[in-house]
Amino acid sequence: MVVLKKTVWTTLKEYALISIGLLCYVMGWAVFLIPNNLIGGGVSGISAIIYYATGLSMGYSYLAINFLLLLLAFKIMGTGFGRKTIYAIIFTSVLLNVIPPLIPDTISQELAVSNGKMLSTIIGGVMAGFGIGMSISQGGSSGGTDIIALIVAKYRNVSPGKLILLMDVVIILSSMVFPSYYVGTQTPVPFPEKLATSIYGLILITVNGYTIDLFLSGTKQSVQVFIFSKKYAEIADAVTVQMKRGVTRIQAEGWYTKSESDILMILARKTDLNLLLRYVKAIDPKAFISVSNVMGVYGLGFDTLKGGGRTGKRKSGDESGNM
Repeated sequence: MVVLKKTVWTTLKEYALISIGLLCYVMGWAVFLIPNNLIGGGVSGISAIIYYATGLSMGYSYLAINFLLLLLAFKIMGTGFGRKTIYAIIFTSVLLNVIPPLIPDTISQELAVSNGKMLSTIIGGVMAGFGIGMSISQGGSSGGTDIIALIVAKYRNVSPGKLILLMDVVIILSSMVFPSYYVGTQTPVPFPEKLATSIYGLILITVNGYTIDLFLSGTKQSVQVFIFSKKYAEIADAVTVQMKRGVTRIQAEGWYTKSESDILMILARKTDLNLLLRYVKAIDPKAFISVSNVMGVYGLGFDTLKGGGRTGKRKSGDESGNM
């Protein structure tokens, strides 16, 4: 049986894409959100509230809060969050400490403050959402309030997505209670502006969530693959054992040759397609392959079909969007 090992290059590429995504996420905060005293959801939102109130760099509070949440998760759910989660949290904390001081005030003034909070909310939300989506697509988890949602969902029949949204709203609205000062000054932010900032925060998490979904929708797409090969048995074994995917064998007959043949039908995520093709090529370079996109696949290993005709994505512990 052919076994394709995960190469060092593949691992490095995954971590590189996670790093680029997190860099984009932090740039959205540093360039557009922080200069306008904007608040988001998740641990980043809590860190922003602390920063606006005390001047403590977001990176320190971000790391401390996530560290406590990780300890809680390890104790209750076991060590199932993986190295990429820890890497993402530490790398984001470092970037939140390093990048904001490097952004010149003139750039912040021209790109963010002068263009107003609404435009900054949209651009910052898109950048942050794009960065989170890229990180998630490579298996990087943001940690944060996702951990709380997963812990609660383990013991209560609640939707993690709804719980995360509820926590985001609570975090944003709580910013009106805590003291806040304009960035780099000791001038307090008046309450009417705090109220407006909370509204912008609600818009921000909406834009952020939509961007994440839009980015990940491509990685969630499924494909239907037909493989015509005399080595169908070896290919089927490799797919089922190595990729953990189901395979259906279809007995067919060539109309022109009148000879019997066996066809393999495989449903897989689009992100698994390249690996599948590598297996087929390694086993039978002369195999004939047909690939087509499908509108939806529901069942074990794919999406879940829920009541009322509504569908929902099956999430894993590393597939969430809050930081």
